[in-house]
Amino acid sequence: MLTNISRPLHGIRVLDLTVALSGPYATLILGGLGAEVIRVEAPGGSDISSSNPPSVGKAGINFGPNPDGDLSLTTLSRARNKKSVTLDLKTERGREILMRLAAECDVVVENMSEGTAARLKVDYEHLRQANPRIVYASIKAFGEPSEYPSLKGMDIIVQALSGVMEATGFADGPPTRLGIPVADLLAPMFAVQGILAALIQRGRTGEGQQIQVSMLDCLASWVAEEHFDVLCRDGQPTRTGNSLDRLAPFGVYPTKNGHVAIVAFRPDWMKALLEVVGRPELVDDPRFATRGPRLQHAAELNTVIQAWTQTVTSEHVVDVLLEQRGIPAAKIRTPHEVVQDPSLHESGAVTRLTHPRYGGVAATSMGLPIRFSASVAQFDQPAMELGSSNEEVYGQLLGLSGEEIDALLKQKVI
Repeated sequence: MLTNISRPLHGIRVLDLTVALSGPYATLILGGLGAEVIRVEAPGGSDISSSNPPSVGKAGINFGPNPDGDLSLTTLSRARNKKSVTLDLKTERGREILMRLAAECDVVVENMSEGTAARLKVDYEHLRQANPRIVYASIKAFGEPSEYPSLKGMDIIVQALSGVMEATGFADGPPTRLGIPVADLLAPMFAVQGILAALIQRGRTGEGQQIQVSMLDCLASWVAEEHFDVLCRDGQPTRTGNSLDRLAPFGVYPTKNGHVAIVAFRPDWMKALLEVVGRPELVDDPRFATRGPRLQHAAELNTVIQAWTQTVTSEHVVDVLLEQRGIPAAKIRTPHEVVQDPSLHESGAVTRLTHPRYGGVAATSMGLPIRFSASVAQFDQPAMELGSSNEEVYGQLLGLSGEEIDALLKQKVI
């Protein structure tokens, strides 16, 4: 039977000073991989996303107002596999306790606004004094120092500055926001990679280090993969809608009951597709015979394909193209269909949420889509209520007495 010791990061302790999405997602991944994550919030709570509707309580899912015991779906998702403690970092005593916690941890993750960690004296330069082996990861919207010091790092703002919105949508339409918070989700993945690499290096050198990740840098690096500088010099549109003309046929096509995605740029796929749509003579047409001319005549080719797809169902397209002819084709699924897919639940990519008091919730969230042959990794521990780990962390880990913990409560340090 697999136990906690079977988890890849068993024995690694993480101090979580994050809020919103980019930081908490990084520590969520680390927790799913088996690290012990200690989530630190101010007394009363300091993560504004914890008030995001909808919430879950005794009466189930609701959109507020929230009575005692109700927790946001955001919290139930992002605070899984984490212990919860409260600590006022604006007090000298709170900072002293944090330094003691840092001395017992391997990793610190923070995504505070620029300059905040230094002002609170919880930045790398201060915490490394308590623990030279600490791996300290900072996730910022625009780096530190920021090129945009007066700008708040919201996902849509990062998307706007990254160029990804200008690359999304149709040529005759406006730039389009991606439907998921891609900048918020991408940066923590790079941060986790950096943390794991730094832990490996620490194993060789015995020394920790700081890791800095910018949401804008991460998303811009993805945009740069498409070589837009070259494409723009050639006069090709930045926004290509639901097709990629330089790989035509490569796009989304309407059907009688929805839409399908079809890819047929290989010669054998192209030949088979034209046979299926009833236009086999176009295989030798100079406009479509090779990929170069197809780029210039992609709209005409898409019209030919659409003339067939719109007369049949999505299921028929997939059956005829994929199952019978081996041409890549798939039905465009709704988000609801995806999160209800049993195979994705079985793989762990999608999971059901659990409330710490009331049990299972009629809602899904992201899982950890990594499989190991000799270990286990998953977000399988429900979110904890604010401060519910205070006695465990401060008493057992730091060795504070019950009287000392009570005093901290009375002083509103925790």
